[in-house]
Amino acid sequence: MVLLGSCKIALTNFICMLKQRLFYFILLLTLTCCRKPYNPPVIASTNSYLVVEGVINSGGDSTIIKLSRTVNLNAQVTTNPVADASIKVESDQNGSWPLIADGRGSYYTPALNLSPAGNYRIHITTSDGKQYVSDYQPIKATPPIDSIGYTVSGSGINLYVNSHDPANNTRYYRWEYNEAWIFHAKYDSQYMLDSATQTIVYRPTSKQVYFCYGNDASTNLLLGSTAKLSKDVVYQSPLTSIPFNSEKLEFNYLIYLKQYALTPEAYTFYLNMQKNTEQLGSIFDAEPSELQGNIHNINNAAEPVIGWISVTNVQTKKAFVTDQVVPSGTVTTYPADCAADTALYVDKSGSNDVLNELIDPPLTALPISDINPTGIKIIGYTYSTLTCTDCTLRGKIAPPWYWK
Repeated sequence: MVLLGSCKIALTNFICMLKQRLFYFILLLTLTCCRKPYNPPVIASTNSYLVVEGVINSGGDSTIIKLSRTVNLNAQVTTNPVADASIKVESDQNGSWPLIADGRGSYYTPALNLSPAGNYRIHITTSDGKQYVSDYQPIKATPPIDSIGYTVSGSGINLYVNSHDPANNTRYYRWEYNEAWIFHAKYDSQYMLDSATQTIVYRPTSKQVYFCYGNDASTNLLLGSTAKLSKDVVYQSPLTSIPFNSEKLEFNYLIYLKQYALTPEAYTFYLNMQKNTEQLGSIFDAEPSELQGNIHNINNAAEPVIGWISVTNVQTKKAFVTDQVVPSGTVTTYPADCAADTALYVDKSGSNDVLNELIDPPLTALPISDINPTGIKIIGYTYSTLTCTDCTLRGKIAPPWYWK
């Protein structure tokens, strides 16, 4: 009886197990078969909205305005510059200053030194005859940058900016920066191929490709507000972080910072843009909001135009960071895996033959000579790829204009 009872229990458990497995199989099959790709209409939308970037510089520096159009999420290109428009700065006191096109979507004019008594806007005419204007804006004075500093974290440095307005009139700030640094290729290419004679010759100093200057620009929106503070003081507002093993800190690093004063409306625009572009992706992030800029199509107010044009002077400051901040023993990480190998250069009784794999090779080390049993002198050279021996593929020999 006990044995029979055990068999009934086992049989019942077996049937339950089969039912469970069948249930999960049907559920998995249902989920797999019913899943369909979702392509929202916005991805393939034909809309191409005008994007306007820049400020009207009221002081002694150039005014630069960039024009482009939005691209679809599934487009093959990421930028779509508008190079065939015309732009001018207009004053409510009947002044007008045309901007010069550079043919790549940027438009500029030398220093305007605008009168603080006026209000100013930009007027855009595209190649299809559409006209866009920004709202007239008063000049918003930008206070100087007090200092640029950094703090050391466990794995790198964090750069910040300090500023203040003793008159308590600024309250809203925006920053952008260019950065430059000295770096070198993984290997020093000491030799080069003379294509005219098909011989390997020593690389002259004028053609060195070991040390270069890298450069980049800020991509995130950097904003600050002191509206809730009793004094208009910006203290250690974050700019960027650099790990110790970055090429940027291997020798000398430079940050060239620009500071702009904003109106409350301009700050709100940039803050919404920051939330829409940089703070999405988790359930705790803010929901996207509509961007309300101050640029409009004269004949079609319903057409979206992305951008905000402010009128202000620009304050700049630069700061160097040397390799002394890097802990000893830190190994710099290079952007490519590099390995060296040995190729052969053959000298036969005065006639030089270069092996096929040495077509314009980046050679690195000193040669090693040898005489083989046949009497042919063979010289070996260490070599690597161009990515690992030519720094000009990622940088330039000359420093950027703001380095000194």
